[in-house]
Amino acid sequence: MLSTSNGDLAARWTQLRDERPTLRIRDAATTLGVSEAELVALGVGRTATLLTADWRAILNEMPSAGRVMCLTRNDHCVHERHGRFEDISVSGPHGLVLGPDIDLRLFLSNWTYGFAVREPLKQGERLSLQFFDASGEAVHKIYATEETDRTAFDALVDRHRAEAPAAMVIAPAKPDATDRPDSEIDLEGLRTAWRAMKDTHEFFGMLAKFKVGRVQALRLVGQELARELPARALRSAMEAASADETPIMIFVGNRGCIQIHTGPVKRLVETHGWFNVLDPTFNLHLRDEGVARVFSVRKPTEDGIVTSIEAFDDRDRNILLMFGARKPGKPELEQWRALVARTEKQAAS
Repeated sequence: MLSTSNGDLAARWTQLRDERPTLRIRDAATTLGVSEAELVALGVGRTATLLTADWRAILNEMPSAGRVMCLTRNDHCVHERHGRFEDISVSGPHGLVLGPDIDLRLFLSNWTYGFAVREPLKQGERLSLQFFDASGEAVHKIYATEETDRTAFDALVDRHRAEAPAAMVIAPAKPDATDRPDSEIDLEGLRTAWRAMKDTHEFFGMLAKFKVGRVQALRLVGQELARELPARALRSAMEAASADETPIMIFVGNRGCIQIHTGPVKRLVETHGWFNVLDPTFNLHLRDEGVARVFSVRKPTEDGIVTSIEAFDDRDRNILLMFGARKPGKPELEQWRALVARTEKQAAS
């Protein structure tokens, strides 16, 4: 177990837990002015075992645990998906999990700390693997469920237990990038490069080439390629997908992981400022007030135009991406394209 000498922090967190027993650990960390990883490491109300930083080995061994629940979040959205780890590949700092249920893009250079966490609950013990970046922010979590092979899960933890836990060194979070003035952007060059894209994965290279921020590019490129919509359009599109059973892809990510759901969304519920998808194998929790800007975006590919709805917070950080369900080599679903067109029309009226 990882030990800490920060008795004052442990006492403050114990008091906060007593005062606000339903407060989630991420919000508790913000309240206490520390990182989530520091609170996990303290072990107040739970036990935390530090893991070796052999992320490749841990990921490659995850199939042995059977079905689990993967959770990836950012400040305004939580994405939870049940399934098995399948089709795993790790090459240097990049990892992929391409199973039909668990679908991840991993940026392992931003994974610094990993813990196996055991939390006592009324109905038993909750087991998880939790991974954090250098600033102590959670990048990905894997939870055991009733369908998990608990023996295999425990054996994985035992194999990757760190032998000599060291003191944590929490680095300051990286500051947000600052956009250049709009007047310095080569708009005609940007538009020409955008229209010439053959694959959506070229998008970020194009932004880097023209030294333009993502939201900045969406603002400037013109309505042929990107249109700003009211913030409510994100919910409208999700409600329309639920109503007409359009299969969609929902991407939610942070510096260390992007997690993807592909399929329908059915049960939509609003609770206390959160808009939720509550389906058996997929849950999404979206903080409404966090959505500051929404765009519909069109990117050319060899398979035709690919259309997305993209949401950002007031710091221009991406919250969520929605696409029609598709595979490489297949054209975009006409049903999804029509849904986006209706959403744009409603927003303009």
